[in-house]
Amino acid sequence: MSASPEPTRHSEWLAYTDLPTTHGVFAMHIFRTTLPDPTQGFQEHVALVHGQVEGVAGLPVRVHSECLTGEVFGSLKCDCRDQLDLALSEIVRRGAGIVLYLRQEGRGIGLTNKVRAYHLQSRGHDTVDANRLLGLPDDARSYEMVPEMLAHFKVPSIQLMTNNPDKLAKLTALGVKVDGCLPVITQPNTHSIGYIKTKRQRMGHSLPDHGDKAPLASVGARLSED
Repeated sequence: MSASPEPTRHSEWLAYTDLPTTHGVFAMHIFRTTLPDPTQGFQEHVALVHGQVEGVAGLPVRVHSECLTGEVFGSLKCDCRDQLDLALSEIVRRGAGIVLYLRQEGRGIGLTNKVRAYHLQSRGHDTVDANRLLGLPDDARSYEMVPEMLAHFKVPSIQLMTNNPDKLAKLTALGVKVDGCLPVITQPNTHSIGYIKTKRQRMGHSLPDHGDKAPLASVGARLSED
């Protein structure tokens, strides 16, 4: 009787260093995909770990996808940077947690297609319709590496820091034990209000209704109470 084949691994651990940030000190771990993406090749993903996480059930974890425009160039068109900053600061406040920073620009469609979608949005289309006009899915992200990254740190279960029910469903289907969700609520600005409204109305995100107007460049944010 032949042995069962080993399960396919989607990522491998490569490197580690301490990383002092404006939020606090994190251990920065680099993982690389073992299977190339059809359009982006092999990807390097990051785990930012704060505090003692091994064996901790219900650990606060943010699974966050890369946003070059917002997180590097300071774009006001989305809430990505605000959500990332909020997750990092909240994890430090709680004493332990992980941000898994996945290199999946533009919800997995890549930077070029994201810019093309932005151009269509400037002509009046929302983020969902812009993707569809380009023949792209609403959300092309995959999360197969997440359970492997959590297993590397021996995390048995998590509190998922998200407003996105689709992310919760996909991670649960991959075997991630989610004890609950911590909403990551940011204050929109006049440039991002339409984007956030679309996430709430068309993508099912659990977000408050801010109406059609928001103060310019307001970045106030909160997480749910303990």
